[in-house]
Amino acid sequence: VQLQASGGGLVQAGGSLILRCAASGRTFSRFSIGWFRQPPGKEREFIASIIWSGSGTDYADSVKGRFTISKDSARNTVYLQMNSLKPEDTAVYSCAAVEGSWLRIPSAYPYWGQGTQVTVSS
Repeated sequence: VQLQASGGGLVQAGGSLILRCAASGRTFSRFSIGWFRQPPGKEREFIASIIWSGSGTDYADSVKGRFTISKDSARNTVYLQMNSLKPEDTAVYSCAAVEGSWLRIPSAYPYWGQGTQVTVSS
């Protein structure tokens, strides 16, 4: 399983970004894809996840209503639309995959892509 995250950058507070996680290497019908972030000096935290088959999603309270996770099965890509960004959203964002239902614990995900930096200026 290979995952590649992209789409990070520098944005002003209140702005938007869309992150992409391109997945390859196998069939993902039984997988869930999660987005996590690691702010400077802090531990990695769960942001959102989606079940590849179906429409089940899960969000951390800190991003609920501002971020939206979605997928394009034909392109094997999961997206994270981030709106109303805040300086506290500044972090390295990574996507990860696990076989089974969505989970919030980073250690439960065996497959990780490289991170993409998101910086939100005030």
